[in-house]
Parts: sequence; C-alpha cells; structure tokens
Amino acid sequence: MHYCGDYRTTYEQDSRIFQTGFVRFWFALFMGFMLVFPFVATNYLLSLMIQILIAVIGAVGLNLLTGFTGQISLGHGAFLGVGAYTTGVLTTKLGVPFWVSLPAAGLMAAFIGMFVGIPSLRLKGLYLAIATLASQFILEWIFLRWEPVTGGSYGMILDRPKIGSFVFEADKYYYFIVLAVTVAAVLFAKNLVRTRTGRAFMAVRDHYISAEIMGIDIFKYKLLSFGISSFYAGIAGALMGHYLMFISSEQFTILVSIQYLAMIIIGGLGSIIGSIYGAVFMVLLPEVLTLITSKLSWIYPNISDFILSIQDGVFGLIIVLFLIFEPDGLAHRWNLIKAYWKLYPFSY
Repeated sequence: MHYCGDYRTTYEQDSRIFQTGFVRFWFALFMGFMLVFPFVATNYLLSLMIQILIAVIGAVGLNLLTGFTGQISLGHGAFLGVGAYTTGVLTTKLGVPFWVSLPAAGLMAAFIGMFVGIPSLRLKGLYLAIATLASQFILEWIFLRWEPVTGGSYGMILDRPKIGSFVFEADKYYYFIVLAVTVAAVLFAKNLVRTRTGRAFMAVRDHYISAEIMGIDIFKYKLLSFGISSFYAGIAGALMGHYLMFISSEQFTILVSIQYLAMIIIGGLGSIIGSIYGAVFMVLLPEVLTLITSKLSWIYPNISDFILSIQDGVFGLIIVLFLIFEPDGLAHRWNLIKAYWKLYPFSY
C-alpha cells in the first residue's frame, strides 16, 4: 500500500520544529550560508546582519510577552539598556569576563522586568501599557542621572570579548558570538511555546478567566513571561553594547521600545518566525529609505533632508497599514504563500 501526503498521528509529531526532511534540509542549508556569510560579505552587509541578529533576540523576547501572553509592554527598550549597562559595569569596572557578564545582564533585566510585571495581576490593556511606559521613563532617568555607575550623559566605553589572548575585535569574529546566541535564543523560544508553560502563556492571552478556572496560576505565568522577555532584552542589549563598544542613555529611548513593538506587529504576533521577519524588516527599512534617497538625490537635491524628517512618520504609517491590510503580519502572509504552492494548481 502506498501513501501520499504528510500524516501525523501523535501530538509530538504535530508539534515538531522541523516537520519534514525537506524543512530540515533547507534549515541546514540556511545555517551553512550563515556560517559562510562573514567571509564573503562586505563590512556594511556584515554590520547589517549583526544588527538584525541582535534585533531578532529582542523581538523574540517581546513576542513571548505580547504575542503569546497578551501582556503589552512599552518598556522593552529600557530593558535592553539594563542589559547593556549591567555588562558594561561588570566588564569595565569589576573586571568580570564577558562570558559571565552576558548571562548576568539577562538575569538583571529579568529581575527588573518581573518587578515591573507585578502590576500585571490587576492591570491589563491600556493601563498595563501605561505602567510599562512609566518604567521606561524611570529607567531612562536612572541611565542618565546615575553618573557614578552609568557615566551619565558621557556614556560608557566597552571592550570586545576575548578568550585568552584572542580578542573578537573584528566584526566577522564577533558575528559568530551573536549568531550562536541568536540561534540558541530562537530555538529555546520555539521549544518553550510547545511546552506546558507556552500553552499556559497562550491560555492567559486568549481567556485568562477560563485559564484560571482550569487551575493555571495567572500571576505566576504573567511574571514568568515578563522575566523571560526581559532576559532576552538584556541579552540583546549586552550584545549590542559590546558590538558598538559604547553605550549611552540615548540608545534606549521610548522610540526603541516602539520599534520593537513594530517588529512583532509587522512580523506577526504570536509567531517566532514572525519575530525574525519583523526584525529583518525594521532593520532594513531605514537602509532601503537611504538607498532610495541616494538614487533620487540627483533629481531632487533636498530629498535627503525631507526623508530624514519624515522617517518616524514612515514607520508609523507602515505599522498602520499592516494593522489594516495584514493584521496577522508577514508570518501569516508567508504561510498563505506556502499553502498556495503546496496546493497548486488546485484551489482547495
């Protein structure tokens, strides 16, 4: 007897990350490309890729909180700052190795994130957003005013990590650190949403009253979601700090929080792959605008100033357009495209 199609008879088969051999093949091919990329790419493209990978970590963390648990946060940018300043203080002032300061940065951000998440038991929706917005401004004020620790308006200079005498000075070497952390973060998040904890997150998001009746500890899972999300943000902030080798309070403003929120909206709420799409989109968008500006500057000499002045407006317009025409994000559109070609030429 011969069978055709992809049949699954157990929950484990249905929830596998790599459903088929075809998917595993393309993932292996993609990872091979990512490993070769720094040796064939220009410095500009390598810099963009590092920024994308760091943004992916932060976006995945925020999506676990907002997309999977339904808890909106407008303080994600500040948690990146907590991670960056934590690793900065540990490595530059206390002499702690980068490999210890990196998880410590995530843990510090997680601790503060869980503290901020305490009001989530009684607050939701707009009120929770305002509470997290307050934490954003409070942490910004601390970054700027706590000069003996953060350097205040002067910022803080960081070094690249090292192993023994080898320093990851060049971007192509630091890229592998960022890539390894990003892959680990994405795979952990993908596995997390398949577990009991991940299903509890989604139950809290979909109907918290029913979840509580079923015995799910609402407060526990809300706090856990805030902690995991902030841990991701802290890791992303620490990696960004050591990549730029300089941190200041201007790097972690409310605009950064809005950009990360835009990433998960554009990519797709409640989707790990959508977080990746959204991060790629938001990192490349300014570069695309710059490219368009350079191509049109010989026709309209002052267009660069005009594009720069409306750049934030363009971001806002794109978010509104996605909410109207593609509310489920790029991940949903990609699934529709895959479904179309899987069934082609049939319409059912």
